Amino acid sequence: MNSSDLLSINLKDKVEKKNNLSYLSWAWAWAEALKADPTANFKVEMFDGTPLMPVGGTFMVWVTVTMFEKPVTCMLPVLDYRNKPIATPNSFDVNTSIMRCLVKAVAMHGLGLYIYAGEDIPESYVKDVKAVNDVNDVKEAKEEKKYRGVQVTEWSNDDESRRAFADAMIEYTSISKDVDGLTSYWMANQTQLESLKKTHLEFYKEVLEKFTNLKKSFLE
Repeated sequence: MNSSDLLSINLKDKVEKKNNLSYLSWAWAWAEALKADPTANFKVEMFDGTPLMPVGGTFMVWVTVTMFEKPVTCMLPVLDYRNKPIATPNSFDVNTSIMRCLVKAVAMHGLGLYIYAGEDIPESYVKDVKAVNDVNDVKEAKEEKKYRGVQVTEWSNDDESRRAFADAMIEYTSISKDVDGLTSYWMANQTQLESLKKTHLEFYKEVLEKFTNLKKSFLE
């Protein structure tokens, strides 16, 4: 199995709903990851002995998942029940964010990625269903998108959340070690970067400038 196979796995029955957001249980995500690659592993990134990176008065957690010998690092803010960054998180808040970040990093390898793209079922799965089922059944499945309200991203569009995301992206440039890691991290957050570009162009330009300058320094 490889990343292409993971993209086609339908996890519809494993998705949980809370406050109109869609979540994939970390236990299910990691179980499927191990089925696909028994050597898969993950690491919670540490900063001076703590899993929390302070950003603008709030905190981020970072998790690296390695599958098929490829590490992918993702970050996630520590959020409250309203999906807003927390200034004084407790241990439960931190643990919850770490496990959600784990799911996000697994998704970047392909498993459940379609959920972040706003789809209810993976495109390849729909194609397979068309081959064996009545076309009307497929249409019905796709129509579910209109009322299930899948959340495309963990982020709100408010200035505080977008500023925190931009600052965290910029902070990564201080710990990035090579072009491959820099590129991988940019791609892992591409969906949110494109959203940032649309809603807060000035923040996006700051991030782009930092990444561009660092890449140039690596290549010199």
